[in-house]
Amino acid sequence: MIGRALWFAALAAVALLTAGLQLDLHAGSAPGLAPLVPAPLRNFAQVEVTARALGSPDTAVALAEAERLVHRRPAPAEYLALLALAQARAGQSEAAGRTIQIAGQRGWREPATQEAVLRLALAAGDKPEAARRYVALFLNAATPNALLEALGPAVLDEPGGLGQQTMVAVIVGGERWHSTFLRRGALVMPPAAFAAIASEAMERNAGFDCRVLGQTVTALGQRDKGAAARLRAAAARRCPGTDPA
Repeated sequence: MIGRALWFAALAAVALLTAGLQLDLHAGSAPGLAPLVPAPLRNFAQVEVTARALGSPDTAVALAEAERLVHRRPAPAEYLALLALAQARAGQSEAAGRTIQIAGQRGWREPATQEAVLRLALAAGDKPEAARRYVALFLNAATPNALLEALGPAVLDEPGGLGQQTMVAVIVGGERWHSTFLRRGALVMPPAAFAAIASEAMERNAGFDCRVLGQTVTALGQRDKGAAARLRAAAARRCPGTDPA
């Protein structure tokens, strides 16, 4: 009888374990199920649990959940970025810096990681690094324009500052994405900063296409006529004998 009872207990334990693992798997596509998954069985569900904890004011709980997530799934860069964010909110700035550096080595192309690095760089007063991360987000088509618009002022609004100078240097050395810079920058970057960066890049012999410049001046003029006038003057020097607008 005892053996039979143990057998049924084992079957029940296996059934509960299987149900818990299945619930965890479904939580990956149905985040609302995440809190229902037993804590020891959370894998996919732990991502949602961590995200919810980060949205709460309890920084200790958020840090504990982020640490649990990375312990169980240490490879993805985006999970390390969540841990870095939790560490920063808990006042562990040095640990956050180390964590985000590891995340960067694994997945700089992942937008959440780039944004986390950018915000940490701003918090540390490192405008050049923030500008480099802004460029990485800018070049990623998956980055929403609204995010670029929100981050741009903090990174680039200082006239002639390190943020602008860093971006100028990247543009001058990045001929392949000149057209992308002109077209997207006119839409998402602070207008005055965009005009200043584009103008200085041209002074440093950035080879912008005159036709694209004309289109860019027109697009910028719909947002800020003063910035468009500055860019038009610089574009005229870049394309002598033509009216780029």
